[in-house]
Amino acid sequence: MQSEKPEKPEKPDKLANPDRFSRQASYQEGLPENSLVGTASSGSISLRRVHCLLCPHNCIINVGRSGVCKTRVNKNGVLYTMAYGNPCSISVDPMEKKPLFHFFPGSGIFSLSTAGCNFRCLNCQNWSISQKAPSDLQYYDMKPQEVVAEALRHKSSNKELHITSSIAFTYTEPTVFFEYMYDIAREAHKQGVKTVMISNGYINRQPLLDLVPYLDAANIDLKCFDDAIYHKLTGGSLQPVLDTLKTLKERGVWLEITNLIIPSLTDDPDMIKAMCEWLAENGFADTPLHFSRFFPTFKLTQLLPTSPECLINSKEIAERAGLKYVYIGNLPYLRGENTHCPKCGKTLVEREGYRVTEMKIETHIDKNFDADAAINDSTGLCGFCGEKIAGVWG
Repeated sequence: MQSEKPEKPEKPDKLANPDRFSRQASYQEGLPENSLVGTASSGSISLRRVHCLLCPHNCIINVGRSGVCKTRVNKNGVLYTMAYGNPCSISVDPMEKKPLFHFFPGSGIFSLSTAGCNFRCLNCQNWSISQKAPSDLQYYDMKPQEVVAEALRHKSSNKELHITSSIAFTYTEPTVFFEYMYDIAREAHKQGVKTVMISNGYINRQPLLDLVPYLDAANIDLKCFDDAIYHKLTGGSLQPVLDTLKTLKERGVWLEITNLIIPSLTDDPDMIKAMCEWLAENGFADTPLHFSRFFPTFKLTQLLPTSPECLINSKEIAERAGLKYVYIGNLPYLRGENTHCPKCGKTLVEREGYRVTEMKIETHIDKNFDADAAINDSTGLCGFCGEKIAGVWG
């Protein structure tokens, strides 16, 4: 995600044996025994290939090889994840950096990632960790319980940033360290710690359904609204991401969406209009949409940054389509990251960079509060006209 870049952590004390962090992977199946090859000396042998069912790539993986993500490896016919307990990046970030603007704004969140990703984004700003295997990098040794304990420790010790008890899976692609994320999220909920996933949304339905009971919020990077461009830019496809958006919305996970506007690739006004109309027609009118400015990086250094005019025009397109909360990121002087009431138009949350400087949202516990729901801690109301403001405010 363009606006999400980790602070550089201190180097870990040691570089551990990668095999120490392997776990048998979820969501796999062996291929039928008719998957045989003949040899001159022994007749026939099984290829022992495995089918990974975690994401829509649905990789068929040979013995000794990894999937697209570089984290899931076929060991003698059984799929293992090599991304468990070995985060390569950890930091405490402002919630606005994710970006999440309607989920405990102004708070801090303990953030981590492992190596690996199931996309090959030409514009990836975190390519030095996302395009690596876990064994390629130095990493921390942190069991799920230790991650939760560290998040709670930062909440009590940080005096500069108000930190909600929360953990973000971020920086690379959380789907590829699914088992680690799942175990952290489940432990976090046991201890009253909220969890957030910053993701490309490229995950199969069943793993996502298994995760959402332990997930409070997500920001999904919707790269564009054209399948051919999606494939060119990422190696993935559009429809699975749209399916993820629908599932998260249906299951009550607080959701925000980021769309990075890349000149000559994802900046076509008609495509942006089609995307915004699809969002409005499919129940996402109250879902914050973050248009983010592109800066040349990785394999797209030949392009120019997104023009302010393009970002402003995209915001106007989204609002005309019926989206209520539209933001412009990576262009601070436009003041495009303030939250406004969709009814009276007054500024409710004023931001300078990642810092919240003023907040005019009143909160109260919803009378229909459901203790079993993932979110709904409080309802936000405009401090001027009383309009309900979608989000999780405190």
